[in-house]
Amino acid sequence: MILDTSRDQTVLVVDDEPANIDLLVSILKSGYVVKAATRGDKVLEIARSGRPPDLILLDITMPGMDGYEVCRLLKEDFTTRHIPVIFVTARIGVDDEIHGFDLGAVDYISKPISPPIVLARVRAQLALHDQNRALEQRVRERTAQLHETRLRIIRQLGRAAEYKDNETGLHVVRMSHYSHILGAAIGMSERQSDLLLNAAPMHDIGKIGIPDSILRKRGKLTAEEWVIMRRHCQIGAEILGDSGDSELLEMARVVALTHHEKWDGSGYPAGLAGEDIPRVGRIVAIADVFDALTSVRPYKAAWSVEDSIDQLRRDSGRHFDPVLVARFLDVMPEILAIKEQYAEQD
Repeated sequence: MILDTSRDQTVLVVDDEPANIDLLVSILKSGYVVKAATRGDKVLEIARSGRPPDLILLDITMPGMDGYEVCRLLKEDFTTRHIPVIFVTARIGVDDEIHGFDLGAVDYISKPISPPIVLARVRAQLALHDQNRALEQRVRERTAQLHETRLRIIRQLGRAAEYKDNETGLHVVRMSHYSHILGAAIGMSERQSDLLLNAAPMHDIGKIGIPDSILRKRGKLTAEEWVIMRRHCQIGAEILGDSGDSELLEMARVVALTHHEKWDGSGYPAGLAGEDIPRVGRIVAIADVFDALTSVRPYKAAWSVEDSIDQLRRDSGRHFDPVLVARFLDVMPEILAIKEQYAEQD
């Protein structure tokens, strides 16, 4: 159920009772684009789409995945945590409110619903969300020099791992931009996709801890050598360590740890499958492999773009998240522009 208006801001209303959805839609449709869902999994699907909502009005008591679990999953995901969540519920005890705020909700609206209260709360939270984004932009502008210095250090650390390996110097630049493009295409906020751009170069930082005899070996690795090689994900996470209050380093740690997990569960180090793999790890996996396929390595020639795309399609649903593969192919013109801009020089 999607009701479009001429307004730009989108509100997703979530309730398992159609009458409650109809009431919220009737209240909001004159001022907002309104989308509706009756199940928690559908909320996650919409939030992770290329056009996520600006605000979610979320019922708590639903069959299957309840509102608390939906909110927790939204806030754990770097790609959706920026979306404000307001609980709309008859469960409004103090303990319930504390639990909801601890999960990351920004407000509560109690049932039975009062239309003026709904409009006021929605208007206030959207205005606050816009103000926060504007403030973040001003802070970024004022701290640009310090920020650029930190990013330069991070990029150089990422390249340090590449110099130990058989990969080319611009690999981390290209795959980071590919990750940024894909993140934006699936609806990550500008801030979060910028974080991904600067976290992605750290994906293989753990290779610093792998012996050169294994990294630079031209032939196939033995079973024992593969065990050692696969440790680079955990080594990378350990190098980045407890990031404290640095969201950038925390995202880099997650990427380093999970970019070799596979959609079907056959990856490493933890054998995660499907959406148990953090989405930033799934994004970087596609960007990393596509650039590796289309680049020259000491052990192989560069594949053509067409052959590399065919390989992504074959691995969709096995190695890679099929939804992300489809979005990656949708933005292929932007990907190829980056590939040309940062092509290796002879």
